[in-house]
Parts: sequence; C-alpha cells; structure tokens
Amino acid sequence: MNFSKGKLTDKQLLDLYKALIKPRLIEEKMLILLRQGKISKWFSGIGQEAVAVGVTSALKQNEYILPMHRNLGVFTTKNIPLDRLFSQWQGKANGFTKGRDRSFHFGTNEYHIVGMISHLGPQLGVANGIALANLLKKNNQVTAVFTGEGGTSEGDFHEALNVASVWNLPVIFCVEHNGYGLSTPSTQQMKNQNVADKAIGYGMESYTIDGNNILEVYQKVSSIAESIRKNPRPVLIEFKTFRMRGHEEASGTKYVPRELMEQWAKKDPIENYTAFLKKEKILNDDLEVKIKKEIISEINDNLQKTFAESAVTISLNNELNDVFKESDIDEVTPNNKTSNIRLVDAISQGLKQAMERYDDLIIMGQDIAEYGGVFKITDGFLKEFGKERVRNTPICESTIIEAAYGLSVKGMKSVVELQFSDFVTSGFNPVVNLLAKSYYRWKQNADVVLRMPCGAGVSAGPFHSQTNEAWFTKTPGLKVVYPAFPYDAKGLLATAIADPNPVLFFEHKKLYRSVYQDVPTDYYTIPFGKASILQKGEEITLISYGQGVHWILNTLKEEQFKELKADVIDLRTLQPLDIETILSSVKKTGKVLILQEDTMFGGIASDLAAMITEECFEFLDAPVKRVASLETPIPFDTGLEQQYLPVNRFKEALKKMLVY
Repeated sequence: MNFSKGKLTDKQLLDLYKALIKPRLIEEKMLILLRQGKISKWFSGIGQEAVAVGVTSALKQNEYILPMHRNLGVFTTKNIPLDRLFSQWQGKANGFTKGRDRSFHFGTNEYHIVGMISHLGPQLGVANGIALANLLKKNNQVTAVFTGEGGTSEGDFHEALNVASVWNLPVIFCVEHNGYGLSTPSTQQMKNQNVADKAIGYGMESYTIDGNNILEVYQKVSSIAESIRKNPRPVLIEFKTFRMRGHEEASGTKYVPRELMEQWAKKDPIENYTAFLKKEKILNDDLEVKIKKEIISEINDNLQKTFAESAVTISLNNELNDVFKESDIDEVTPNNKTSNIRLVDAISQGLKQAMERYDDLIIMGQDIAEYGGVFKITDGFLKEFGKERVRNTPICESTIIEAAYGLSVKGMKSVVELQFSDFVTSGFNPVVNLLAKSYYRWKQNADVVLRMPCGAGVSAGPFHSQTNEAWFTKTPGLKVVYPAFPYDAKGLLATAIADPNPVLFFEHKKLYRSVYQDVPTDYYTIPFGKASILQKGEEITLISYGQGVHWILNTLKEEQFKELKADVIDLRTLQPLDIETILSSVKKTGKVLILQEDTMFGGIASDLAAMITEECFEFLDAPVKRVASLETPIPFDTGLEQQYLPVNRFKEALKKMLVY
C-alpha cells in the first residue's frame, strides 16, 4: 500500500490516525459486549474504516452524510458523543430514537447525519433531496451518501443517479465495494468488475480508488468535494475494500475463501497506516500507546455512564403522540369574494396560492412544467415560479418521493404529483417505510404532500382508475385526504401543504371537470379530521367520501328517495378521521350505510363498520351495511365499468335498509 502525504501536515496525518483507530477500538469493545448479551446486534466495519473516516474528514462538519450500518467512522468523526451512541445501541432514552430503532437506524440534524435505511436504495434519493436543497439555497455544500455494491443492483440506485445527473446535484455517491452482499459475492451481483462503470450510462464522473488507503480516500474526496462546491454536479466514487467479518456477527464468514481473507488481512487500513506513520517518524510506540489509552478510557467512561442509565420509560401517550409532528396550523377563514369554479380549478388555485405563501415550496412531477401536468393543474406555474421551484422529473416515482423527504430534512416543503394514484406503487416503499415512520423514529418530519389523481368512471381501465386510499390509511404516520367538492379541495390542500407531516391528497379525476362550486378567491384552510354533514335527518346515516358522496346526493334526488330524511356525511379526511361526528349521527339514526368506490375487502368501510358496531351496538336498529365496487380489477369498457361500480347496488341496499 503506497501512502503519499501530499501537502498534509504531521498534525493532519496524526489526526487522521486518531480518527481511524477510534471506531476500531469501539468495535472491538462492542464485539465483547455482544457476546455478553449487552447489545443485541452488530454490523462490523472492521477492515474498511478508512472509507468512512476519510470521506467524513474530507467534508465540512455542516455537510450532510448518509451512512450505512458499518460506517461507525462517520459517527465518530462527526464527533457524536459516545454516551449517546452507546445509549442508542442499547435502546435507551439518551440515544436518538427513544428505543424505537436500533444500531445505526437513526439520524440527527445536529450532527448532519441521516442514518441507515434498511432498504438501502432510498437513502440515495434522500441525499439527492438534501443536495437539491443545497443547490437551491446556493450554500456551496456537498452531500455524501453510502451504499454497498449489492445496493447498486436496486432500482433506486439507478433512479437516484439519473436524477442527480439530470439536475446537476452536488452529491457524492460512495460505493463500498467490499466483496459480498450478505453471502453473495460481487460476481453474482453484477457483470462489470467496477461499480464506477455504472456511472457512464448516466453521464456521470466516476472514480475507483483504494478504500483501505486513508490518505488516498481523504485526499481524493477532499479534492472532489472542493470541486463540486464550485461546480455543482454528482460524482460516483467506488472504494475497493473488504468486509473482514460477517454481514452481521451471527452470519460468520465461512462462505469466504480463506486465501481471500488472508489476502485482505494484509491490506488492513490501520496496520498499514500505523506502519507508514512510524516510518515517517510521525508516530512512535509510546505515542501510539498513549493515544489508544485515551480513546479506551473515553470508551469505558461513556459505557459506564450508559450502563447506569435507566431503561426507556414506557408511556402509551408518548408512543401515540410521537407518530405525527404536532401541527400548529393557523386556521385561515375564507373571504366573501367567490368564484364559481371546477374542482380542478380549485386545486390549481390552492396550489398556486400555497406557492406564493411559501417561498421554499417545491413542486415536482412528470410533465408538470411546460406541459402543465396531464390534467393542466400546474399550467402557467413555470412562467410564474420558475424552473427551480416547478420541476419536471424523469419517470422515477421512488427517488422523487425520497428527494422530497431530503428537502424536508433541510427544512423545505414539497408537493409531488403522482400522474395517477396507481403509479404510487413505483414509490410505495419510501411512502410507507420512510415518510410514514421518520418522525416516530428520530423526530425528523416529512413535510411532503403527494397529489394522487384517482378514481373510476372515465373508462381509463385497470392501470389508471384505482381508488387506493386504504393502502395508506393502514400505515401509521400518514395523513390521507379525499375531498369531494371544489371548496373542500382548495382549503384542505392548503392545510395539507401547511401541515409538517406527510399527506396523501386524493383527487378524483371524474370530479375534476364535472363538479362546480362557489369557492373563495383568497387563501384559506380547512382543519383535518372534520367531516362535513351535507344533509341532516333522523332515518339513516349515509357515509362516504370522494365520488361516493355525489352518488349518494344524486340518489336522494330520485323520486323514490325524495322524502328520505338522512344524515349525509362526507368524511373529507380519512386520516385523521372524524369519529365523533360518525358515532353521534349513528346514535341518532340507528341505521348506517357506508358507501365506497374501492372494493369491499380491507377498505375504509370495513373499519368504519367494525368501529360503529363496537361503539354503537346498543343504538343500532339494523346491521351496519357496506356497499362497494366488485372484487375485480377495474375494467375499461363503459358497461363493464358501470357494473363494477356500486351505484345501483347502493340504491338496492338503501331500499332494504329503510324497511329493515
């Protein structure tokens, strides 16, 4: 291994040594504690410390790094107090997740770290979002994100590189090519020998360097980072290194050929660098012993502090209250000036006024800029707000949702338009595993709104017609909004954007241009969790949302139902849900029929029916009735689609309920 000092001073060389051996000494201690059962799991980075330490040392303290689970050197070089790290690993309150997540699955804005995401690929997109925020703020900062060669097989990797390249984002993609995924060797992961070659297809600059040479890592990354600060662009760096222990300690290394282990043992980054420093007379045996004693003493002192710490206090209220960030939203009442507009116009108007209200609000989506979106909701936005805030995206829902989260890490708001709600499946993972869980895990909110054009009735077929809201009401940490009228759509969208939590905002395509209403022209908000009672009566409670509300209202205009006195409840928001209004109405009427456009099994109506039965059983004069679409995909043909939808079945069910 060849070391070149370059222009580094003896002090800098010695500081790198101290930074390099600290994670090794901590790891050696942790492996003992693991065997003693004092920590539950460990992902070892022994043998590849030079990558984490070198990259972190090359970046500024206020620049974000997104490490993996064997990058302990990132955390120690960022100077995170050891007692907090140790508390995190033992699931104690002084850690970063209140015992809710383990090991390196945490972030901290104080130290500019966004921690490990188990699905590997999403953190690359998050880094893009942080880098985009840096680019927009013109602060000349670099973001670095880690993955392994196994992670480069994921679609998120390719999406992230493509977006970073197209947008010239100041991000360094650090790939630790350490030979194995868990037990799968690189040769079974990819055909090309060097990960750096993958950057070619994205027009991206890339390098392959010796990841075990601390000086090569530090000097090369320092040079690249300085260049990126002046000329923003993404760079991929492949660090050739090796994992000397198992994927995690329980895995072992029996699947690794012994000669390969012996070969890489000779390339140990610490032993080789120590020998170099001694050869250069920068380090001697006495100084080496002194430095190690100081670090070991620091480790032991902080371990004692952590062992003395009490276990996490179990509190039901704390758990429930930490799913969402508190939404301290000022309620803005509407003005008296109105305009009779369509639902599509109300959404466009609400989005435009939010863009005017929040200078840091970014909107992203396919074809939303020059084209104005497939439904023309953002038509004219590009001219008014500029290409930095109105961003066309490649067809890559996953990494754009991840980037939206990265913007939130930097304190910015974003709205992402999913061209059709059906397409959210291509970004499902970051929605349910990143946006939803982030605040609960480490107090990082996701200030993201996903606009979801949805629904049947327009002969769009199985891929463009779903009402898939129930996928997300099942996931704690997400808010779900589904307006049926222009007035509600505008006010609820304003609230969604003001809310610091992730919101899925469903917009029914059939209603876009068919429903008109007098809507206030100025900005206003409507609180979440407040259903709308459209009609009042004592005979039955009719509950729905979205297009279902209009089916109910139209049915009640028919001659056979004109005299019916019914409570008609438009839920408006599905999470949070206005439980009080529902139960109060059912207790009054004694009968309830729930209508949804979604298929029956596992839908919103099922949970409402169960809740009503549990809470109002003694008030019911009939079984709770649900009506929904057929248990099939949505067909294209108009006749088939009408059969699929529940309108006629709703009328029949209503007749039966009234005479029960």
